[in-house]
Amino acid sequence: MAEAQHVSSDIAFTPTVKAIQARKGSRDAYARVERNGGWSTTIDDNLAAFLRTQTSVLLATASADGQPYIQHRGGPAGFLHVLDEHTIGLADFKGNQQFITQGNLAENPKAYLFVIDYAHRRRIKIWGRAKVIEGDPELIARLMPKGYKARPEQAILFEVAAWDSNCPQHIPQKFDAADVAAAITSRDIRIAELEALLAAATKARE
Repeated sequence: MAEAQHVSSDIAFTPTVKAIQARKGSRDAYARVERNGGWSTTIDDNLAAFLRTQTSVLLATASADGQPYIQHRGGPAGFLHVLDEHTIGLADFKGNQQFITQGNLAENPKAYLFVIDYAHRRRIKIWGRAKVIEGDPELIARLMPKGYKARPEQAILFEVAAWDSNCPQHIPQKFDAADVAAAITSRDIRIAELEALLAAATKARE
């Protein structure tokens, strides 16, 4: 019997997952994706552009015995750097120094990034392997956002194995406070301009 062909989505669709999909009726749809090669395995221009605009990411790791952990990483737009078609890098800022993520990666390099853009109701799931880089000031300087007042402690490099984009269903639409403030300021300026024009027109008719 021929060995089953492995595709990129197998990183998440284990035999048990596929059995549940078959039982619940979604296996045929995902099988069509697999026949086309599964999920993307490289960072294309669209994903790179998406990552450059993000200010937040969730990084998931697990210890050697499988205990999961999720940690938030944030920064100004552009803090996620696409270094090549397989690698995402970010400066790891000094925090509470629990080092759970670093400890997990030392035991188990498998990792996962979950990036959600609430304003545009889009989420990206990225599977791969990650490692912490210490003692490389040149790399850290390259990854450090310009003008951002945070203390970089080390760097994290994430090697992409596969990624997929979810549908927008059930994602609440939210906007960053800075974007809302900018929109309100723009509105107020426009209102002031219109009020000035109205006052000038009224005065001209007097």
